[in-house]
Amino acid sequence: MTFDLSTLMVVRVCVDALIAAAFWAQSRRHPTVGGSVWWSMAAMSAMVAMVATMARGSWPDLLTIPVSNTAYTASFLCVWIGFRRHEGLPVSQGRAGLAMLGLMLVYAVLVGVWNSMAARQLVYVAATLSILLLQWRDVRYVRAQRDVPELRAVTWVTVLEAMAIAVYGLAVITTQVTFATAAPWLMFYFLIMALVRAAAFNALALHRLWQEGERARMHLLLSEADSRALIQNLSAGVMVFRPDRSLARINEAARRLLGWQAPAGGGSAPAMADAVWFMLDEAGEPMRRDDLPFERVLATGHPVQNVIVGMPMVEGDQVRWALCNAHPEIDASGGLRHVVLTFIDITTLREAQAEQKTLQAQLAQSQKMEALGTLAGGVAHDFNNILAAILGNANLARDELAADDPAQVSLREIGTAARRGRELVRQVLAFSRQQPTARAEVDLADTVREACALLRAALPPSVRLVQRIAGHVPKVLADSTQLGQVLVNLGANAVHAMQGRTGQVEFCLDALPASSEDLPPEMFKAQSEAGVVRLRVIDNGCGMAEGVRERIFEPFFTTKPSGQGTGLGLPVVLGIMQTHGGAIRVDSVEGVGTTMTLFLPASPTVLAPAPSASGSTIDARRIPLAPAVNAPVTPVASPESLTASPLLAMPSPHILYLDDDDTLVFLVSRLLERRGFRVTACGRQDEAIEALRARPDDFDLLLTDFNMPGMSGLDVAREALALAPGLNVAVASGYITEELQTESKAIGVREVIFKTDAVEDFCDVVGRLIAPVA
Repeated sequence: MTFDLSTLMVVRVCVDALIAAAFWAQSRRHPTVGGSVWWSMAAMSAMVAMVATMARGSWPDLLTIPVSNTAYTASFLCVWIGFRRHEGLPVSQGRAGLAMLGLMLVYAVLVGVWNSMAARQLVYVAATLSILLLQWRDVRYVRAQRDVPELRAVTWVTVLEAMAIAVYGLAVITTQVTFATAAPWLMFYFLIMALVRAAAFNALALHRLWQEGERARMHLLLSEADSRALIQNLSAGVMVFRPDRSLARINEAARRLLGWQAPAGGGSAPAMADAVWFMLDEAGEPMRRDDLPFERVLATGHPVQNVIVGMPMVEGDQVRWALCNAHPEIDASGGLRHVVLTFIDITTLREAQAEQKTLQAQLAQSQKMEALGTLAGGVAHDFNNILAAILGNANLARDELAADDPAQVSLREIGTAARRGRELVRQVLAFSRQQPTARAEVDLADTVREACALLRAALPPSVRLVQRIAGHVPKVLADSTQLGQVLVNLGANAVHAMQGRTGQVEFCLDALPASSEDLPPEMFKAQSEAGVVRLRVIDNGCGMAEGVRERIFEPFFTTKPSGQGTGLGLPVVLGIMQTHGGAIRVDSVEGVGTTMTLFLPASPTVLAPAPSASGSTIDARRIPLAPAVNAPVTPVASPESLTASPLLAMPSPHILYLDDDDTLVFLVSRLLERRGFRVTACGRQDEAIEALRARPDDFDLLLTDFNMPGMSGLDVAREALALAPGLNVAVASGYITEELQTESKAIGVREVIFKTDAVEDFCDVVGRLIAPVA
């Protein structure tokens, strides 16, 4: 069988052109796959060799033979360089180029100087076989590291090509075969080998692409695993939604935030994502569908950041608050792939902010009440002086008139009205916490029974009064009178809340441990180890609206008709509770009823009654401070009793009275003088001090007002005791604080007198203070 050489060469050129184009395209599409460019250059070198071979006879042999032979060898060299490039082995391109240039010069010499075809053929065989052996060595080296089918195919292709070249060389040496005879067979064989070689090296390139794809896939899987682990372990909740609103992924933090349980069979439980479409805005109202972060991202394609949302729990009525961010995830084609929602739980922060607002409101209310209390205390002080003058002068006028005088009725009404005003002053002082208290251990159960007895007498038949007193309720350290006032006040309000309907008022008394969660925050500092006593006044009356409940402790605020309430009842209750270190909580539902809960710290031990200056129990109206040690209480003495004693020759006691109110100066002077006392009355501090300095031994008692412009009563007492150390000194005040009592005792004042009551009993108080001590 013979082969048409020209036809084979044309076919070979076409095949090499296809191979060159294929590898060139591969190098452009996959630049990371090394060697494709060199394999394309190998095919192009073969094309040059074919063209030069076909030009023999038409072009000079000095040109065509060196070019064709060198190009054939260069094609094998490019294949070898391409393999080394593909495997990352070092390549010296400069040395390879010089080698090909030297080979072409050898061929030129063998054509132009020594025209020997056999020599040229042997040079070609030697050069090509050397390249193939070097390639075979490199393939074996690479296969030692990784033996894959593609490398084994390259090995066989290399071996077959080397064997063909070696056989051709042997034939040239032994049989003197000519090129014209061997060319068709060689052309056909290497045409087939070119196709096989192209397939083998293409498979090697595809294997590299597969390896890179596997590495990329594994990297992607690892990245996704890392991302899933990272997202799963984030403290922020993450939810990934598809554009069709189905849930693709959710992490554990988001499940905890929403109270979702992981599905038994795994997965993300897309059905539960419906709960996400019901969110609350910052005001606690349901969000409109268009305002949901997911919908906003879906509509605009832009991120949504820092939206505060409420997330209702799957079970129960609890709402978790979160800072929500929503971001679009775009795919390679620019389309929306996912919408990622992140949630940062701010429930604790929001609760803290709400608590802070509550505390700020309480602070503002406390400051307002303190300001009102200060104002009320000042007004009460001035009003005390006015009432004292009215009561005292009315009593003096009644004493000076006959018992059947018509003016007696008017004077009696004046006294009654003044006493009613005095009670109002008491309430104002209780509200402003400026009323003196007598603390003792009180069994609150007895106080409840007494208050219920008082209330029961005035109860309408439609209202039922119930007492629920638990056993072993500890005592409290308190003023029983003021606590009774609190209970009567709350009970009266509860009865009024019935508005004439049938109902029930309950007084429930029990004790709570110090660790109870029912205690209000303000009780945690005030509570003792003995716990807290709780008293609840419960009614099923009309209840209160939220706006009314927020204002019930404001002074002079009332919901009763005009003339039926002063608006001081509950402020007085609050003032008394705060004075006792307690707290009050109000729970009310309009149309259902109200519960007023009082909390008082339990007394830890049984305490003895607080000693007075004379060894007796403290009186709320007269607070003795510093008499002789262990002196018993002496009966009240009056001038009449003194004149009947063996000390008949002694003059009447001399009283130095100081007050900046001229009305009281006139009134007290008349009251004391009518009882036989000698009185020196002063309206200014300097007058009283000068009188004492002039006659330090002439006075038996200094009675001074406390609240005066310039020098206070304590300043005057200090000056007086410096002038007359043995002088009895008493201070009168419309409101008595612990600081006043402590400072008075420190400078030697005998007694602090509550001014509201003292005017009517002034002579008795004075007689007791100047009575001789046994």
